[in-house]
Amino acid sequence: MLSSNAGLHINATKLKMKFLFIILLLLLAAAPDTNAAQLNKHRASLTRTQTKQAEQRLAEMGYWTGAVDGVFDAASRSALIAFQKWEGRSITGKLTRAEIEAIRATADAQDTWPRARENGYPHVEVDLDRQVLLTVDEEGGVRVLPVSTGNGKPFIDQGEKSLAYTPRGRFIVYDKITGWEKGALGSMYYSNYISGGVAIHGHPNVPFYPASHGCIRIPMFAAREVSKLTPIGTIVLVYDKVSFVSAKDWVEKPELKEAFLLWSKVVEN
Repeated sequence: MLSSNAGLHINATKLKMKFLFIILLLLLAAAPDTNAAQLNKHRASLTRTQTKQAEQRLAEMGYWTGAVDGVFDAASRSALIAFQKWEGRSITGKLTRAEIEAIRATADAQDTWPRARENGYPHVEVDLDRQVLLTVDEEGGVRVLPVSTGNGKPFIDQGEKSLAYTPRGRFIVYDKITGWEKGALGSMYYSNYISGGVAIHGHPNVPFYPASHGCIRIPMFAAREVSKLTPIGTIVLVYDKVSFVSAKDWVEKPELKEAFLLWSKVVEN
């Protein structure tokens, strides 16, 4: 049998453990409330009006925002990412007061608004350094989307070793697929082929950095509209800091462009 002192010691130990357990439960219960308060504080920091104003200024500069309605959705986030990429800012995809101030200042200054490398004809440009795509109209107006292009890493395709490389140069949309298509390397949405198996297409995953096997990934929400804006025969310029090829001679002499389009179709098929 246990002595009375030993019994008292055990009871005291049990009470102490029970007390510590209750304290632990209280701390755990308080943690979600703290996180929720922080989240609510973050959400409350920006009003719908402020978000709408940011969308308006982004759209004014040429970023593809979707509906300007004060709802920070996938299109709004995409426009913000494109802005951050173009301006060389930290790419977060998060709309904060600091980002709103940067958007406002850039929109007011106008000197760093997105601009096409070439004007005078409708086409598409892909800036590999900034990782953005610009649809360009005849007057030089642009709509800018973030993209993810080839990551430069080797991969195996149908038993052969390839390099995840997005070709530089001037190309023509020579083939298109409506809706989804499934390939050996994954599924693509509204593909617009420009060179071999390289296409501009919608993809659920468009990270901030190059991550594709060579294709030009664009956000899903814009894929259908981009396909409408790029009929077969659309000129696509893909460039980086050291490589740019003009397509103005194709514009001035359409027969050259048509010959290249025919050649592309024959070679790729």
